[in-house]
Amino acid sequence: MVDVSAFANRLAKNYKHYAKWARRNGLDAWRVYDRDVPQFPLIIDLYGQRIHLQEYDTGWQIEESEYVAWIAAVQQAISEVTGVPLWNIALKTRRRQKGESQYEKTGREGEDFVVAEQGQRFWVNLDAYLDTGLFLDHRNTRKRVRDEAAGKRFLNLFAYTGSFTVYAAAGGAVSSETVDLSNTYQAWSRRNFELNGLDLDKHQLIRDDVFQYLEDAAFAGKQFDLIVMDPPSFSNSKKMVDELDVQRDQVKLVDGAMRLLAPDGVLYFSNNLRSFTLDDRLAADYAVQDISAQSVPEDFRNRKIHQCWRIRHRH
Repeated sequence: MVDVSAFANRLAKNYKHYAKWARRNGLDAWRVYDRDVPQFPLIIDLYGQRIHLQEYDTGWQIEESEYVAWIAAVQQAISEVTGVPLWNIALKTRRRQKGESQYEKTGREGEDFVVAEQGQRFWVNLDAYLDTGLFLDHRNTRKRVRDEAAGKRFLNLFAYTGSFTVYAAAGGAVSSETVDLSNTYQAWSRRNFELNGLDLDKHQLIRDDVFQYLEDAAFAGKQFDLIVMDPPSFSNSKKMVDELDVQRDQVKLVDGAMRLLAPDGVLYFSNNLRSFTLDDRLAADYAVQDISAQSVPEDFRNRKIHQCWRIRHRH
């Protein structure tokens, strides 16, 4: 008999606390458990009536039969606490890796389904890719964008599945451009736009390398009032001209975005590289405010899951 009682007790406590909070805030998707007990290096996110269970590879050596019993006991405890049936728990093992991790297929098809978040709706899939289609840690920043979007021209760079654009449009953005290099994620964004009733004449999807887009948009004289840029830490996509390293390339990226930002506009720049430090030159050239403490949602025990800055032109 595997003893998972320490894990089950913490999970139950978290679930009881956050379930009420999630209902109050109109959230179908939220984090229930975030490696709270060291012996259980798991992240558990609830998506409606399903669970996204990520096991982090610690390098611990354990017999296969022991592991099978342990993970089965863990899943049983999750099912008992949350009421989610075992067959609706999607298990993934996350290993430290560079490159295109978010684009990697798992080899499973999974099923697309819709979750609601603060009045918006999104397609997600817990099985097909390492990530689900909706980064829950950017929920607060999405709401902030919606609150600030009225009458604005909006630009979404490294857009993934377009959730920031959905929020901007809901907040009254008059137009938007949503830029990502992946055909898969541009198609996913289109479905999210249609799900939320966005007018695709006003809200354009642009498949492009962001570095190339920034050059072309500056040459074309494009201007935006509100920009979100949330690059991956690293990417060596074969479709890109150069590989991306967010620590090394941050000045080029932010300068490129700021060239497109209207005089009174706002850029939200964020990334999830734990070791990331903002270049002093950016802080000298622009009015930079670190909003990470407010941007990480309260259901995330890991307060360092991302860093986020609000950047404006100095006047």
